[in-house]
This record gives sequence, structure tokens and C-alpha cells, in this order.
Amino acid sequence: MKTYETFEHLADIGVRGYGKSMEEAFENGAKAMFSVIADIDAVKLSEREEVRCEAEDLEMLFVEWLNSLLSAAHLSGELFCNFKVEITDHKLRGWARGERLDQGRHHVMTEVKAATYSMLKVGREGDIYIAQCIVDV
Repeated sequence: MKTYETFEHLADIGVRGYGKSMEEAFENGAKAMFSVIADIDAVKLSEREEVRCEAEDLEMLFVEWLNSLLSAAHLSGELFCNFKVEITDHKLRGWARGERLDQGRHHVMTEVKAATYSMLKVGREGDIYIAQCIVDV
């Protein structure tokens, strides 16, 4: 089973995470978003940031999660590549791991400005959970 993918969308980019649980789909959706920004395979797991957010439903929570990660990365100057999520009653507690951005070592490809509500979908298809949206680049 693939864990995440990106897809074309007019001037922006779609991100989609798959998982055996909703939490895993959120984690892999975050990987998809950060794979748009840089080669996440080159990022070391030296730093850890905690992220908390909540929303009215799971779809809005996915967008809040991605936007909270973008804010944390921007404020800390880090690239994230590994994620862990706990979801309870539309409240999310998560962790992102990565390292400080090194312009000489990390190849930054695209700036992601924000996760959007466009093509937002969070749910289950058969045995697989999916979390997707369009990110503004």
C-alpha cells in the first residue's frame, strides 16, 4: 500500500495521505505536503515539535493540522519528515520530527503557503483511510 502521493491541480498541488487508521492517514498527508517542499528522505530526525489543534469535524481538522505544521516549521526554521498523530473528539495532538533547514544540504523545491479546503476529503474507502486537500503554492 502506498502511504502518500501528490497530484496536479491547476496552479496548486494536491496532497493525499493513506493509512490503516485515520491517524496514519493524517501523518502520511503531512508527509505528502512536506514532500512538495523538499526531499524529505534527506531530512534527519534531530528535532521534535509538538502540535495541537482542534476543529468542528475531521475534514477541517486535517486542514488545521497541515497549517499548524507549516506555522511550526516556519517559526522554527525546520523541515519535517516524520509525524505522529493522536485524534480524540476532533482534537489532535501531534508531533513532527525533522531538522533545521540547511540551504546547502536541503534542496527546497516549492514553498507551500497554506493547506486549503479545496478538494478536501477525509474518510474511509474499504479498509483504507484517506486524508486529502489542495495546498496553495
